[in-house]
Amino acid sequence: MKIAIQGIKGSFHHIVAENYFGEDIELIECMTFGEMPSLLLNGTADYLVMAIENSIAGAIIPNYTLIDENNLAIVGEYYLGINQNLMTLPGQKIEEIKKVYSHPMALLQCRSFFKDYPHIKLIEDTDTAEVAKRIQENQLKKVGAIASDKAAEIYGLEMIAEQIQTIKHNYTRFVILQKKESLNNPEETKASLKFVLKDESGSLGEVLMLLANHKVNLSKIQSLPIIETPWEYAFFADLVFEDYQEYKNALVDIRSKVSSLKILGEYKNNK
Repeated sequence: MKIAIQGIKGSFHHIVAENYFGEDIELIECMTFGEMPSLLLNGTADYLVMAIENSIAGAIIPNYTLIDENNLAIVGEYYLGINQNLMTLPGQKIEEIKKVYSHPMALLQCRSFFKDYPHIKLIEDTDTAEVAKRIQENQLKKVGAIASDKAAEIYGLEMIAEQIQTIKHNYTRFVILQKKESLNNPEETKASLKFVLKDESGSLGEVLMLLANHKVNLSKIQSLPIIETPWEYAFFADLVFEDYQEYKNALVDIRSKVSSLKILGEYKNNK
C-alpha cells in the first residue's frame, strides 16, 4: 500500500501513516501539501495523510481548499498528540548549541522553552524530520532540531530535552484521503461537508436548527471566502451522528436552505 505524506520519515505524518495503516506500507514523501493530490489522482499513491487542524493553531485552511478543488474524499481521521523534542548529535550539551532549526509551527509551540537559553538562535525550516536527517548526514555540531522521538530514533540523534512544547496537551487532526467514491455506508458516524448559503437572512441558523432536529451534532464549522464572489463565504462543516438515516434525512432538509452542498467524506468518528 502506497501512502503519501507531507514531510519525510520521522515526521508526524509518518507516525500517523504507520499508526493508521500499519508498518507494512510504502511511504511517498512530499515536501509540500500542494504536490500531494496529484499523486492520488494519477494512481501513484493509494491514500494521502494530511494534517487539517491543530488544537492550538486551528484549521489549516489551504488544505480544505486542496481537498475540495481536487475532489478528494475524506475516508478516515486520526488525532495525534504532538510532542516536540530537542535533539542533537550524541554527546552534546544544550549549552553548546548555537542554532536550532525546525518547522515554524514547531518553533512557535516551543518558544517559551528557549527563553531560558537566549544564546540559541531559532531558525525556520521546511520540515521537522528533514532537519534531523540533515544534522545526521552532515554531522552538524552545535546545531539542534525540534522533532518527534521517531525522528531521533531513525536518524540516530540524542534527545537532550523532551516534550518542550509549551502546551502539553497539543493535538493535530489528520485526515485520510482517497479518490472520490460513492457514499452510502450506514456504518459511518461522521461526515464532512462544504456548503454555500443562500443570500437570505438567518439561513445559517436554519441549517443548524435542521441538523439539531435530526440529532446531528455540528462538531466543527469553518468559513472560507469564495474568491470569485467577494464577501461571500463557503462553510466547511464536520457532522457527528449515531443514526446514519437521520443524517441522510438532514441533508435532504438542508439542501433547500443552501445554494450548493458537497459531501467531502463519510467515515468513522475517531474522537
